[in-house]
Amino acid sequence: MGDGERFQLGTVGALGLSVVSSVSIVICNKALISSLGFTFATTLTSWHLLVTFCSLHVALWMKFFEHKSFDQKVVVGFGILNGISIGLLNLSLGFNSVGFYQMTKLAIIPFTVLLETLFFRKTFSRSIQLSLVILLLGVGIATVTDLQLNVLGSVLSLLAVITTCIAQIMTNNIQKRFKVTSTQLLYQSCLYQALTLVTTGPFVDRLLTNQNVFAFKYTPQVLVFIVLSCLISVSVNFSTFLVIGKTSPVTYQVLGHLKTCLVLAFGYVLLHDPFSWRNILGILIALIGMVLYSYYCHIQNQQKSVEAPAQLSQAKESDPLINLEDSASTINAVPSTAPEWKPNKDLEA
Repeated sequence: MGDGERFQLGTVGALGLSVVSSVSIVICNKALISSLGFTFATTLTSWHLLVTFCSLHVALWMKFFEHKSFDQKVVVGFGILNGISIGLLNLSLGFNSVGFYQMTKLAIIPFTVLLETLFFRKTFSRSIQLSLVILLLGVGIATVTDLQLNVLGSVLSLLAVITTCIAQIMTNNIQKRFKVTSTQLLYQSCLYQALTLVTTGPFVDRLLTNQNVFAFKYTPQVLVFIVLSCLISVSVNFSTFLVIGKTSPVTYQVLGHLKTCLVLAFGYVLLHDPFSWRNILGILIALIGMVLYSYYCHIQNQQKSVEAPAQLSQAKESDPLINLEDSASTINAVPSTAPEWKPNKDLEA
């Protein structure tokens, strides 16, 4: 199996792991919040991150991955930013209607495209833009109901969109810039995310629920679901960094909307949630958008893989120094093995 095929297989595995783990944790948290009354979403997220850090620390001790340190200021800033974005998304849900919160999540994709176009000069073809429009239209039809606006909620939503987009773009860029794996980046930043939410979570939850997380009655059933949620969160956090590192922030958001559609479908089938023809129509349109996005991304990647060798060949022909360097490297080359690929906020409320 070549490196390209191995990379594609790893990407598919990362996408699959992200979908399965995210849908699982949503179902678990829905039972915990709706059925058992544990409504402290931000505090629960902080526990998720603490368990993830402890799990990765054990994995590091067992030498499942290597520790790689890099710019500590970047790590701390990135971790705190991620923690803030999660808190802002929860506040956005608390101070807005569910419909406006869904619009906030939909706004993350176009804002990410805008940021990557302006600051990273990344280009998105008309076909990919059209597929994203179809996707957002479908998810909007399926999920957006009421759009009650208020000044504080709107400001919180705007801040949530900005911080989430920047954090996800940074996730991709840091992995490429410092040549770290998703596991190494998650391990280094996870503790700072957790500390940010541990210190602010109880206050945010009290503001949203008028209840004290420490005064809640923790029955054995509640504790079981909390432990289960924390264990699943390890897979969720790991797969999030893995997907963004292997693909892009936009692809991760597209995947997130697929999860939303699956959660709606599972909620109807398993939990008998109310469902309408509008939900079905929206999900079908969203799925068409996702299929088109995947297809056009595949075509674009194939074109890049074909163009890259041609551009390199042209560069060699136009620059004799490159040919001399190639000849020297061939003479002095030693046998080497191919590099082996190793696999390495948002709590849905």
